[in-house]
Amino acid sequence: MSTTGGRPPTAPEPREAVIPHGLFGMLLFVMAEGMLFAGMISAFEIMHSSQIVWPPPDQPRLPIEATAFNTLMLLGSGLALYVAHRAFYRGHRGKMLRPMTIALGLGTFFVVFQGYEWVQLIREGLTLTSSSLGGFFYLMIGMHALHAVGAIGLLAYATVRLRGGYLTPSLFGAAEVFWFFVVGVWPILYGVVYLR
Repeated sequence: MSTTGGRPPTAPEPREAVIPHGLFGMLLFVMAEGMLFAGMISAFEIMHSSQIVWPPPDQPRLPIEATAFNTLMLLGSGLALYVAHRAFYRGHRGKMLRPMTIALGLGTFFVVFQGYEWVQLIREGLTLTSSSLGGFFYLMIGMHALHAVGAIGLLAYATVRLRGGYLTPSLFGAAEVFWFFVVGVWPILYGVVYLR
């Protein structure tokens, strides 16, 4: 029997999610991937500390200056996405398309430039099996490139949804978190791998 004076109990009001589901899922994914990169960096540091001479004398030197320029392109991409973020949460979705397109363009440039760098290094003799430097370089930088490609795909999908007028906070938040993760991990990898 109902305790509301004979009236049937009312259904509880649906609760609004504190954090959008897509964003929450991406945050969990990024935390797990952060541990993956932390493990690779730790293994690299252990290997590096056991070497008498670094980098190996018979291996090509990594292109520090060119990659520094490419790092600036990636950071510029993150800045452009931050501008889109501010427009989104201020309700100015019409002002989002340009910075998102810039973020996509600079991100794509970064990946293509890294690919070109890899081709050059392979021609010069740095391969997965040429040395411990080569093995770790392609593992760590390649894993980052794989994440960058995935994040660019998600960002491109969010841009298409924005153009169609139905970009949700959940999708945009997930795309942002993934891209900011890619942008944030790169300077650490650059410092650990390139500046040794």
